[in-house]
Amino acid sequence: MIRRIRRWYLRVGRVDARLVSRAGALPPSPADTFFRRLGRLADHSKLWLAIASLLAARKGATRRAGLRGVAAIAGASFSASFIGKRLFPRRRPAAELLPVHRRMTRRPTSSSFPSGHSASAFAFATAVSMEHKGVGAVVYPLAAAVSYSRVHTGVHWPTDVAAGAAIGVGAAYATRHWWPHGAGLPEHREPAVDAPELGEGEGLVVVVNPNSGSDAVDPTDEILAMWPKADIVRIEPDVDLKALLEERIGDYRALGAAGGDGTVTCVADVAVRHGLPLVVVPAGTLDHFARDLGVEGSVDTAAATQVGSAIKADVAEVLVENGERGIEQLQFINTASLGGYPEMVRLRERLETNRPKWYAAALAMTRVLRSAQPVPILLDGSRKLVWMLFVGNGSYEPKGFGAARRPTMASGKLDIRYLRADIPYSRVRFLTAALTGTLQTSHVYRHYDAERTDIRVLDGTRRIATDGEVGPSGRRFTFRSKPGALTVYRVVPPS
Repeated sequence: MIRRIRRWYLRVGRVDARLVSRAGALPPSPADTFFRRLGRLADHSKLWLAIASLLAARKGATRRAGLRGVAAIAGASFSASFIGKRLFPRRRPAAELLPVHRRMTRRPTSSSFPSGHSASAFAFATAVSMEHKGVGAVVYPLAAAVSYSRVHTGVHWPTDVAAGAAIGVGAAYATRHWWPHGAGLPEHREPAVDAPELGEGEGLVVVVNPNSGSDAVDPTDEILAMWPKADIVRIEPDVDLKALLEERIGDYRALGAAGGDGTVTCVADVAVRHGLPLVVVPAGTLDHFARDLGVEGSVDTAAATQVGSAIKADVAEVLVENGERGIEQLQFINTASLGGYPEMVRLRERLETNRPKWYAAALAMTRVLRSAQPVPILLDGSRKLVWMLFVGNGSYEPKGFGAARRPTMASGKLDIRYLRADIPYSRVRFLTAALTGTLQTSHVYRHYDAERTDIRVLDGTRRIATDGEVGPSGRRFTFRSKPGALTVYRVVPPS
């Protein structure tokens, strides 16, 4: 067996040597300078991080492509540089195999096998292609050029490059373990329903939140370009938006929301109570509802309003009981939560006044997890001790603590998930399971789907958060699904 491996290794070495010699025999050309500069540009993944920054500047699939690409690079770099190079030490090609003008000025001193540049290049290109095939078609040739540059400049053998590329592709697919890929979601299983054709926006009022999104770009001009006859209502401080809409509700045939999930939730509540269809213009940071609906931008929604194409989507409701205030009714379109999350939202809102939102959120979550206290509850009559509990409007996929996507907006179910606090080292076990992608089999995590659920807090009151907004406190929370309660515009593909 050892002799076979040795013969195979020598055969591969001879093939590598022939290929490098052929590359070295190529006549001088401007490509020599190009490949040297391209290799330096890709050092420490600078090239890919720059492209990822450009992709992240645009919402939707391009932003997801950039973020997944960075995650894949992290996995590929670790696998190639900290594992592969230490396990398989190999000398780099001799400088004499190439002409002087082709050689790198500063040759790497680490193991030749595998190529870290190739691993990062193909990790990024493969991950980007998962989210946006058009961008991937541009990035893949660039990744191939970076990989070949390592042979052209004589710092890697061809098999180093091939092994690095394989590691990169594997790292890109490994991101699906922690960040499920959205291919095939949503499935658009909802039946089509008729809605008013809005044309240029007659009878449409659009609520605009100019402060939504990380870039705080005002979408008013874009909306008026789509629906020039629509009324625009801008969210202003100290203005009761729901009351404002209620006063003029008789003048409208449809309500629109241009902002994040909080804005959409507010307008959707009025739309449900008055039986009006909803126009969604994604303009927030994450836009979970629009993403699961299958709406990437205002163009998608405008196309649906022109032909009156819509679906029936579920809405979830929670009744919050507090002895002093009585019962408060809240509706949500994405998720609600109890436990540490509402405290995290409140802390994040304080921190983000002078910090970037993403940094404030990470800092708030770290502080809350460190100081969180378990919550004793009765869950449908069964006593539980939990760190936090989520209730989703609809059944999310995949199952795991951190819901990703909804295959359908009309499942008629609530998605209930919670983290147990009644077993030793539950927080450490939770973090370990989350990092290794084994949360679904962990004893600290539980989930199930139901049409309704009842939660009683046993040690006082707790605040609830709905769609990322902190709500009232209560002792009892009764959740139920309201199937098909919301009519929302979306182009329905033919069945």
